Amino acid sequence: MFLDWRKSSYSSNGGDCVEVAADREVLVRDTKDREAGHITVTAAAWRELLSRLS
Repeated sequence: MFLDWRKSSYSSNGGDCVEVAADREVLVRDTKDREAGHITVTAAAWRELLSRLS
């Protein structure tokens, strides 16, 4: 399965970033260690997180 991983345009080049990919759920991984895997959350949980951060 090909996922289109995206990093925020607000991220610096310092390496302290996460990337996200959306399929049926939202996947999140650390840009410093992409091979370590990812966490998966529901789209509803992702929206809730983003609403609390804004």
